[in-house]
Amino acid sequence: MTAAGCSAGGAPTVPADATGSVVPASTGTPPASEVPTPAPYPLTLTDDEGGLVALDARPERIVSLTPATTEILFALGAGDRVVATTDFDDYPPEAVALPDVATFASVDVEKIVGLEPDLVIAGGNNFNPPEALEQLRSISSRRIPVLVVYAEDVAGVLADIRLLGAAIGEGAAAARLADGMRSRIEAIAAATASLARPRTFYELDATREIYGPADDSFVAEMVRLAGGDPVTTGSPTVFSISLERLVGADPEVIVLGDANYGVSATDVAARPGWGDMAAVKAGAIRPVDDIVVTRPAPRPVHGLRALAMAIHPDAALPPAP
Repeated sequence: MTAAGCSAGGAPTVPADATGSVVPASTGTPPASEVPTPAPYPLTLTDDEGGLVALDARPERIVSLTPATTEILFALGAGDRVVATTDFDDYPPEAVALPDVATFASVDVEKIVGLEPDLVIAGGNNFNPPEALEQLRSISSRRIPVLVVYAEDVAGVLADIRLLGAAIGEGAAAARLADGMRSRIEAIAAATASLARPRTFYELDATREIYGPADDSFVAEMVRLAGGDPVTTGSPTVFSISLERLVGADPEVIVLGDANYGVSATDVAARPGWGDMAAVKAGAIRPVDDIVVTRPAPRPVHGLRALAMAIHPDAALPPAP
């Protein structure tokens, strides 16, 4: 549970189970009217790493190299055009049976080329090995377009949905999806805005080292939007936190993002050195489904509501979408 990788493309120091990365609640996200509509094909798009991606026609054979982009493609109605994904794609169920062309550590370039895709969507910030992506781009006989996405915050998630929509010819569907997500996120943030903001530690992993949100990370932003004051590592890039720093921060709520991997409140309370924290004393140790909280795809709206309920169990929140 401590291998590198996260979301659609993660910082190298994030645990593998942090499968994913929100704008601060105070800044909001751009309305649809501020997002330009791309011209018809052929078109050239700029991806999240600044690369120019030229598309001659609507892609009909798409390879998705991250679980988040797979979810987005299916949500936009393009699931029937996805020909391959990764061996850790788990949603929607229709994606699980598709051929696997990537793992957490590698990309099978030869297998991808054999599928004859007209678009590959990959994860940035070393989520997929950059050398494999460059190899795909450099195969002169195919000239496979590779679009790289990496959402650092909620605004980035919504922007990537629009970017993928433009790339695959589903711009209108992407705008509807992004606008709907934005409205629901803002409604949840508004519902928690007037509540007390307990110091909240979101545990990503504690198998060997303790991993939690880096400063201003996607997870820290989700905690803020959910009505908590995030306990962070003190670094914008490092996701490990010392027990001394964590005890000093004295979280009032501990949210178990690693509950999916069998970690329970009882386990946390029994750990040496954890017993004096306010959250442990009060029994405020609560599980969430980390995938829907942290994966930068359509489902963090569900995850944000679940996170808000974990932080504020008695809060009156908008109904689940």
